[in-house]
Amino acid sequence: MPALMEKCPLCGRDMVDGPSVNEHHLVPRSHRGRDKVRVHRVCHNKIHSVFSEKELAAYYHTWERILENEEMQRFVAWVRKKDPCWYDRHAPHRRR
Repeated sequence: MPALMEKCPLCGRDMVDGPSVNEHHLVPRSHRGRDKVRVHRVCHNKIHSVFSEKELAAYYHTWERILENEEMQRFVAWVRKKDPCWYDRHAPHRRR
C-alpha cells in the first residue's frame, strides 16, 4: 500500500519534499514558540506577509484562526489551483 501524502495544513495540497516545503512556528520563536509544522514555502511566506509576529503570537496561532482572515481565504482559493511543487522564487518576503 502506498504511503499517504502529507497535506499542507493551510492550503490542503500535497507536500513534496524539496524547496517547495518549509517549517512554520504557529507561535513565533520570538514569543517562545517551539512547535514546528511543515507547510508549503509559498503558504509560509504568505502568513508572514499578512501577520506580524505579535499578531501570530496573540491570536493567529491556529490554522482555523489564520483562515478566518479574508486575505488568507483568497490566497488559499488561488494557491489550491497550483501544482504542489510550485513556489514563487521571486516573491518579496515582506515583514511588518
